[in-house]
Amino acid sequence: MFRFENSQYLVFLALPLILAAIHYIVIFRKRALLRSYGDVDLVRKLMIDVSRWRPELKFWLGNLALLSFIIALSRPQFGTKVDTRERKGIEAIIALDVSNSMLAEDVKPNRLEKAKMMISNMIDGMKDDKIGLVVYAGQAFTQLPITSDYVSAKMFLETISPSMMTVQGTDIAEAINLSCKSFTRQEGVSRAIFLITDGEDNEGGAVEAAKHAAGMGIRVYILGIGDANGAPIPIPGTTQYIIDNEGNTVVSRLNEEMCREIATAGSGSYIYVDNSSSAQRKLAEQVDKLAKTTMESQIYSEYDEQYQGFVLLGIILLILDAMLLERSSHLKTLSRLFVRNGKASVIILLLAFCTGALAQNDRDYIRRGNRSMRDTLYAKAQVDYQKAVEADNTNPQAHYNLGNSLLFQNKAEDAMKEYETASRFEKSKKRLGMIYHNMGVLLQSAKQFDKAVECYRNSLRNDPTSDETRYNYALCLFQLKKGGGQDNQDQEKDENGQDEKKEQDKQQQQEEKEKQQKENPEQQQNQQQMSKENAEQMLKAAMQDEKNTQERMQQMQQMPRQKHLQKQW
Repeated sequence: MFRFENSQYLVFLALPLILAAIHYIVIFRKRALLRSYGDVDLVRKLMIDVSRWRPELKFWLGNLALLSFIIALSRPQFGTKVDTRERKGIEAIIALDVSNSMLAEDVKPNRLEKAKMMISNMIDGMKDDKIGLVVYAGQAFTQLPITSDYVSAKMFLETISPSMMTVQGTDIAEAINLSCKSFTRQEGVSRAIFLITDGEDNEGGAVEAAKHAAGMGIRVYILGIGDANGAPIPIPGTTQYIIDNEGNTVVSRLNEEMCREIATAGSGSYIYVDNSSSAQRKLAEQVDKLAKTTMESQIYSEYDEQYQGFVLLGIILLILDAMLLERSSHLKTLSRLFVRNGKASVIILLLAFCTGALAQNDRDYIRRGNRSMRDTLYAKAQVDYQKAVEADNTNPQAHYNLGNSLLFQNKAEDAMKEYETASRFEKSKKRLGMIYHNMGVLLQSAKQFDKAVECYRNSLRNDPTSDETRYNYALCLFQLKKGGGQDNQDQEKDENGQDEKKEQDKQQQQEEKEKQQKENPEQQQNQQQMSKENAEQMLKAAMQDEKNTQERMQQMQQMPRQKHLQKQW
């Protein structure tokens, strides 16, 4: 595929035609002037050293050189790198059990953390695939809509915990049904649900849901995590374990029989997850099998610059033009070419310009870095992008890509600096939206929700069509309302640093309070009444806030229904 990147310069192609017209007008007038002197043949015989074809050849050499330079200025490009892929990529929904039973430590460090590590490694191995996250316990909701933004997927994965679920228990059927609705409508794509669970299904209907998914062409893979012998469920922040209504310690056991039954019904397979890495290898094998079932497609993945050849051709034509004399050649005249006319300097300068034109520029380094990024060679890509920045420090694409390569190497601070630099030079609103989105993801992962909200706002101002940005923006607002901003973190840090001073202030306040109780008993009674009124107001506000939170959660949950679970693990 061929194109001109700077096609506006093609209008200068009219210049060689205009010069050719002027050239032949001049030749016609010269011939007319020769006729005025006498017989044309006689006059030509008197002009012994004058060549008839050399001036014509010199003109066309110069004219063709000009043509070559105009084409080079228009930056011709060929889509020479054609990717013939045996897959378009798959769509995968990860349905992760986040019930309390996933905190059991029969798999180290615990079931949930082990599952998150497997998902993270799975994301690292993806290239052209799309991934979404569904979390479930007693109910299910979408944590991350299906996307190819692997950085955001890993960021959201880190925030998953059982505390985010208002209804405990395990409803595998609802998780499968919601996952089926989370895929795109694109045709010809392999789809799969990778459901991670410890096999304790409190609601039932999972087998039927898996059969329904298989009927839609969606494979259901079950990753059973845990031990059949079971393990107690620790209460976070304590040394105690969850107990049932009768006061007995709850022991959560992996139900492998049920896991295999669901996987068979969903036309998938069952993978047992333990402390070894065998489950990770089996998971990668299943993903590769899915990926190879789609059609081939040819895509021009990048365009290579071709202007260098035209610049070189123009230089050669100019050199030939400079070396060719209008008169018939004599060795003595030719020897004086570089001395008397000073054309040697011109040729040297032209050769130097040719060498510079063939040298790599910032775009060449960016293309090399892009190839390294596709091959997951992030350190090598970083080197190429840094060279592109050195070649042109004002190139926003170089800074943005450099930030991405640093981000994949977990160098968040350096990546943020590059994104900020890219935002200053970028003019395209679409790319600005992408830059601010990545900045927001970094701040969100650092729990600086107030700053992340501002970045997401800037992203939506430039690109209001991004669903992922809107989702992240809403999630950060929700975290801010819960008090998860950076200001609160700084406040907690200051409070922890002043524990001794607070203890002294509390003692002083207690002494003053006891003194006032002895002196003014009536005032004390009034204060107690006011405290009760304040408490009631705070209780009402908390209940209203909880009600609003529940309404928001119900909107996020695509299949809300009332549950009365006896098991809360």
